[in-house]
Amino acid sequence: MPVMNLLVAFNGSDGSVAALRYAAALAKRFDAHVTAMLAHTTHEVIDRRSRWIPREARALLEAANTGLLQEIEARFETERAALGLSSALQLKEVTGRVDAVLSEAARHYDMLVVGNHSDTDDEHVTLHPDRIALLSGRPVIVVPRGYDAGADHGHAALVWDGGRAAARALSDSLRLLEDDGQVSVLTVGPRRDWPVADLLRHLDRHGVSAVHEEWPSTHPVADTVLSWCGRHDPALLVLGAYEHSKFREDFLGGVTSEILSRTTIPVLLSH
Repeated sequence: MPVMNLLVAFNGSDGSVAALRYAAALAKRFDAHVTAMLAHTTHEVIDRRSRWIPREARALLEAANTGLLQEIEARFETERAALGLSSALQLKEVTGRVDAVLSEAARHYDMLVVGNHSDTDDEHVTLHPDRIALLSGRPVIVVPRGYDAGADHGHAALVWDGGRAAARALSDSLRLLEDDGQVSVLTVGPRRDWPVADLLRHLDRHGVSAVHEEWPSTHPVADTVLSWCGRHDPALLVLGAYEHSKFREDFLGGVTSEILSRTTIPVLLSH
């Protein structure tokens, strides 16, 4: 898949700053266009329009909401100036349910780049990358706060079980893998019967040098993958999101959620 048109979610958090810098680095690599989007809700506990709310109180509520958005916009302008993109990068403001708005918008781009979820984000701008990956139908790259997009990292890693979600993640990430030129295929426990050799041959025909590393089912998947990434420092981890239902994974504690909560490198999610 070509990487020409990127959407990045920006809500002023440290994670969204890391996502913006990562998207800018991708844009320079692929000569792509970047659009930043500030999605926020208009939901409020108190209806400011009620005639029972004193005018002074309504003014304070309006100022608080406006102030939050102005702070986010100011941080964006600081980042835009530091990135040297000037007028080539604009911030679009959209209202609605944040995850739903970003999911719908992402369908009009090659991929969406977001920061990782933080419980400290303001509720009006907080987002959930895993939900967006499920809803959008587009690949989502989740960048952890503090990640240095300009650092020298190793090759990419692909978590593979032969399932539909893993195949979709491979297809969505192939242009990035081709650019890196090297990938480690990680399998933990049972996988589909189709031979991994066919996957390695497929990658080779795309100019990607691939090696296969595997562990038995006695190894916990998330711990094994994260430990491997900690030792080898890949530039990207490619993951098929929620091969099983998200409800089941949330209830039981799934691989996708655990990796996203602990990763120190960008993760490309596809579903």
